[in-house]
Amino acid sequence: MRKIPFIWFGFIFAIMIKNLVSFIICLLLTTISYAQQKADFVTFIHQQHRWVDSVFAKLTPKERIGQLFLVRAHTDRGAKYIDSVAKVIEKEQLGGLVVFQGGPVRHVDMLNRYQKIAKVPLLVTFDGEWGLGMRLPDSTLSFPYQMTLGAIQDNRLLYDMGREVAKDFLRMGMHFNFAPVVDINNNPKNPVINFRSFGDNKFNVTNKGKAYMKGMVDGGIIASLKHFPGHGDTDVDSHYDLPQLNFSRDRLNNLEMYPFKELINAGAPAVMVAHMHIPALDATPNIPSSISKKVVTDILRQELGFKGLAVTDAMDMKGVKKFFPKGEADVRAIEAGNDLLEISENSARAITLVEQSIKNGRLKQSDIDARVKKVLAAKYWLGLHNYRPANRNGLITDLNRPTTKSLIQRMADASVTLLRYGKSLHNFDPKQHTAVVSVGIAQSQDFEKGLAPRLTDAQNFYINGTETAEQLKELIKEVRDHRQIVLVVHDNQSRPRSELNLSDPVKDFIDKLAGRRTISILFTNPYALNSINVGRSNTIIMAYQNDDFMQRAALKVVLKQIRPTGKLPVTVNKTFSYGKGL
Repeated sequence: MRKIPFIWFGFIFAIMIKNLVSFIICLLLTTISYAQQKADFVTFIHQQHRWVDSVFAKLTPKERIGQLFLVRAHTDRGAKYIDSVAKVIEKEQLGGLVVFQGGPVRHVDMLNRYQKIAKVPLLVTFDGEWGLGMRLPDSTLSFPYQMTLGAIQDNRLLYDMGREVAKDFLRMGMHFNFAPVVDINNNPKNPVINFRSFGDNKFNVTNKGKAYMKGMVDGGIIASLKHFPGHGDTDVDSHYDLPQLNFSRDRLNNLEMYPFKELINAGAPAVMVAHMHIPALDATPNIPSSISKKVVTDILRQELGFKGLAVTDAMDMKGVKKFFPKGEADVRAIEAGNDLLEISENSARAITLVEQSIKNGRLKQSDIDARVKKVLAAKYWLGLHNYRPANRNGLITDLNRPTTKSLIQRMADASVTLLRYGKSLHNFDPKQHTAVVSVGIAQSQDFEKGLAPRLTDAQNFYINGTETAEQLKELIKEVRDHRQIVLVVHDNQSRPRSELNLSDPVKDFIDKLAGRRTISILFTNPYALNSINVGRSNTIIMAYQNDDFMQRAALKVVLKQIRPTGKLPVTVNKTFSYGKGL
């Protein structure tokens, strides 16, 4: 038997030591990483915390009630408005803010100022369904609308979006996103949800909502499902009136409430309750769901087992104040079981009314105290016990990260849906005589600008949407003289609606132009397929919205640089149904 030289024992021993050290370092990193993870939010806010008890003890009875209220904040209404909100915060010591329009740097300055005068760090909330760009379109990024996201087949992209949104929020000094929308939009004429929904399939809505929610929570902010018990099948906007939902309890359980139930089981931190009258849930005349104890406590809390933060939709909306004016809605909202009231018409009046309701026995002091401690615990979970002002330096650069822009483009690429694939696309030849007909615009946008350098023999036509039949008569002949036709429909409305703002002659022009040589591309709401007729087009590409990232994505499809994988997130009609896409 050969003897192993002593030097090899030393070599083997060194390798063993090296591996052991690597193992210990890996173990330590794993332990540190685990320690840095936030505790489960819902569990955390029901535990006792020394900081919470200490802060609670220092608050007056009025200040405790004030923690349940969120006040509106803007930077686009001038210095006087900003000053007026500062006075409200200083006087009433409210729990937090609902941030609206303005500019990001001005917002940071405003938030730092408000936090400085608050006795308890403010909880800063924001409607960011598609990111900061929803309220701050200048100098910040917008992700695709939820209807667009509903077409994506890889939900990991939505999780990544949630993480990026959380980074933006924390960079701005904000903590709580009123998103995702998990309403099932099964009414194409819905005036308030529509493109804000992931679609009309409850499973797709649930899975998309879960991915987005989890990304935000893992990123360190609070996410709120909305609008419970489901605002997807309404034809009234609750900002202006009280919607009536006359559905059976079975229908509500199996459809509208399904995503909420599933995501509550998945650990949803917060739920926003809508202003809707639903007799099957509460037959009290004209009672909005947001201030109904039967809805908030009996159904949301007890039946669905929700233990997170319940927050009302804005209390200054006509859907709630129409039948319950002069602060009565505020008292009822707390009586119903809500933890946070968004934008009371008059928070000082509401706090006084709540205090009186405690004294006369309508509200229990113990219930109020428990909710205040939940709100304080949420602030503790967010790290507001170690509050630091947001830094305005480099803010715009930080909010426009290349990695975020790349993710947005990847999401757009993944959402484009090929509703029909024909020879017009398969055999598309940039060298052939091509007509590019753009409807809804007067000059080139990103799609046209990107396509033009690729074509060697092309002519562009622009239809603004108001032309008469006489104006279009000769144009039809001219366009048809081309070997290939690319028909591009742009929706330049501020939000993509179910109806396109086009004259009847223009709609007729589109119908005549759609044919066996035509590639039709729609940068609009999928429901708009019922507004115009492109059904005879040889190829139909749905691109959902008119933003630059969607135009670039559709261009890639036409140039065969990507293979479209999106699926239609709603049923538009018998031809274009949910899940359609090649």
